[in-house]
Amino acid sequence: MDIPSRRCASALMASLLLFGCGGGGGGGGGAGIPLVGSPAGQSGTGGQSDGGLSNGGQSNGGQVAGNTSGGGTQGGNGGTSGGSAPVSATVVMANKLGKPSRVLVGLGTTSIDDMKSQDIHPDIVDQYLVGVGSGAWPTWNSPDGAYVTYTAQAADAYGAVPMFTLYQMTANGEGNLSGISDAAFMNKYWDQVRLMYQRIAEWGKPALVNVEPDFWGFAASQAPGRDLTKMAAAVKGQPECSTLPDTVAGLGQCFVQMGRKVAPKALIGFPPAFWTGTPAEAAAMMRAVGANQADFIVAQTSDRDAGCREAASPPAECQNGSAPFYWDASNKTSPNFHDNQKHYSDYRAALGNGLPILWWQTPMGVPSDTPGGTDQHYRDNHVDYMLTHAQEYGDMHTIGIVFSAGGGHQTSISTDGGQLARLSAQYLARGGAALK
Repeated sequence: MDIPSRRCASALMASLLLFGCGGGGGGGGGAGIPLVGSPAGQSGTGGQSDGGLSNGGQSNGGQVAGNTSGGGTQGGNGGTSGGSAPVSATVVMANKLGKPSRVLVGLGTTSIDDMKSQDIHPDIVDQYLVGVGSGAWPTWNSPDGAYVTYTAQAADAYGAVPMFTLYQMTANGEGNLSGISDAAFMNKYWDQVRLMYQRIAEWGKPALVNVEPDFWGFAASQAPGRDLTKMAAAVKGQPECSTLPDTVAGLGQCFVQMGRKVAPKALIGFPPAFWTGTPAEAAAMMRAVGANQADFIVAQTSDRDAGCREAASPPAECQNGSAPFYWDASNKTSPNFHDNQKHYSDYRAALGNGLPILWWQTPMGVPSDTPGGTDQHYRDNHVDYMLTHAQEYGDMHTIGIVFSAGGGHQTSISTDGGQLARLSAQYLARGGAALK
């Protein structure tokens, strides 16, 4: 797996462009969400593995809504009362979101004005929440935290469910985890997490929360024996989490516990980092942090257009990973899409609880037989493959696929020649991929 790098810088640069405040970004440039300040960016890990397409042996067959707080999609295994047919966790989640029972399509770090200009109507709109303390996301609008409210309202008005990617752990620098056991830093950190949940609760409708991409991988790489129950973190000082241990494992559990108490309609997902181990090892690690008690799994393919890494002189955000980068759409040679699907199916089965999968920050380049490309026009084939083979993803318990640029030099809907608009319209015209 490629270890992610330079995420925070890419994140901030993308948001600045999107909101017309300067900097680089994923190609928005409009004022679709009428906010001031700087939402943020990009993160992620590549995900490749060996083998063919599999559902991982994990069935959702009897699952119904299981959280009394209203947040969870996991639940009992006996089906609904009265002998009715069992309801899958993906369908339960779609119902909670008020969306049809098909694989949903989302967009991230893209202005709604740009979506409107191409008549793109996503089911999900994703934005980042970054920073801790001065200049962090709560200060982007007044009163503190109003960015969440305004973003949710704008997405909802456009017919989409809001998604927030919480990316605060990079405040001290990417991979710098010195703050997690510092009570002063973590009190500010948790105050912002609570504020996010409070604003979601005040809004009163479902919202998706993607919890700290990359952090779990960095934590595992620095924890004694990769055991997150043995890595200190300030947790129990928070009233919602006073019974939890002061460890990274307790930190993850606190995200779920605080969310259930403060914002019952928030649906929470954790992204595993496969660069720290096998799917089974990643699942064991993520169970320790409570990811199996969340509402969905956050999955990724790659965070960059393949052509950006193939370029003779790639930008800094593409100077990682090892070739080949362009995935084989025939699924005969690696890397390919079935390998990646199996990776997450295996992870889902090992994690347990049969959670739906939400693919996030999927690159948006256009297929080409010529390696490389140019700035914001690098080749890639994820949009093309995933929207024309969406039932493969539906069959492995996918709830949705969110596309977005993973850095300021990546392809966006403003530079893809209308690819996403065309393929998403065709996908919806076919009725979409059924949920399993």
